[in-house]
Amino acid sequence: MQHFITRGGVIGFVLLGLAACSNPTPPDITNIAQATATPTTHPTSTPTPAPTHTPTATSTPTRTPTPTPTLNPLNVAWMRQQSYPGSELTIERELAPGPNYKQYVAAYQSDDNKNYGLLTIPTGAEPSTGWPAIIFNHGYIPASIYSTTDSYSSHVRSLARSGYVVFKPDYRGHDDSEGEPRGGYGSPNYTIDVLNAVAAVKSLPQVDPNRLGMFGHSMGGHLTLRSMVTTNDIKAGVIWAGVVASYPDLLNNWRRPIPATVPQQARRWRQELVETYGSPEENPEFWASISPIAYVADISGPLQLHHGTNDADVPIEFSESLDQAMQAAGRTVEYYLYNGDNHNLLNNWGTVMRRTIEFFDKYVKGG
Repeated sequence: MQHFITRGGVIGFVLLGLAACSNPTPPDITNIAQATATPTTHPTSTPTPAPTHTPTATSTPTRTPTPTPTLNPLNVAWMRQQSYPGSELTIERELAPGPNYKQYVAAYQSDDNKNYGLLTIPTGAEPSTGWPAIIFNHGYIPASIYSTTDSYSSHVRSLARSGYVVFKPDYRGHDDSEGEPRGGYGSPNYTIDVLNAVAAVKSLPQVDPNRLGMFGHSMGGHLTLRSMVTTNDIKAGVIWAGVVASYPDLLNNWRRPIPATVPQQARRWRQELVETYGSPEENPEFWASISPIAYVADISGPLQLHHGTNDADVPIEFSESLDQAMQAAGRTVEYYLYNGDNHNLLNNWGTVMRRTIEFFDKYVKGG
């Protein structure tokens, strides 16, 4: 088991709420010096005497059996029983190439929707088993302004230059993807889109299906954790400022203003779940059943976590709770803490990305 807590530099940025992820253009990681890190690492009835008279016959009422309740689709056990076949990943449009990779807008099928995403494929000599690949789960950006080609483009470029096929799926309702954007927490739909994207990436002949990693920022961290406890395809995951705590924590310990850009359906998930299943105090079994953090003993691979102490959008305690849960389960986890940094980790962006690539190189590229 590996465990690190490191404390990085200082910064004074404050960004948009609801784990909203602006699309900053961080510095290139080339030639950025390595920051100093301090590792921590569950009656028998008595028969009634026969009556002395003949009783009047009465009908015995038939009790309607109580139906077996249907599992909420967020239930991790339920999600594990489903299939995520995806489809072939088809090239829709070629974009300007990078220094050592080509990039495309590509499409795949998720449920009944045609979803799109940004795809990069390395140039050069392809490994005999195919390229390692990373599925990139972006954070919350209003669907009306999210861009396939522009949102998180710097993150994708850095991973692509490092010899990975990278696919950043557009969740349903984002940019040109079909369907309705209902949010990442009250519905499993975005996770379903991610898991179908995994199947689509595995279909590429250039990809080694046994060397897949997953990246997630903010809401994308929640999707990454949920994906990694649902299937065994992902060998390692990296999460920046992730919404990765239990649902009771999301319900009670995540206080921040909700931007008007958040769809009304995405705002109501707390109220709807409590009205249907009761509060976490009234029904702890339900709330545990939908919390991916409760299943980390079965996670598909190691995790690396990053969080800034001045994150105004996602509490740092969320990453701390996942770090502790991974340690308690005896699973490999690295946790890096950045003093004074914000939700997008801008002040330490180069260091965070370098550590991200080194982690993927060790656990995904290295097999």
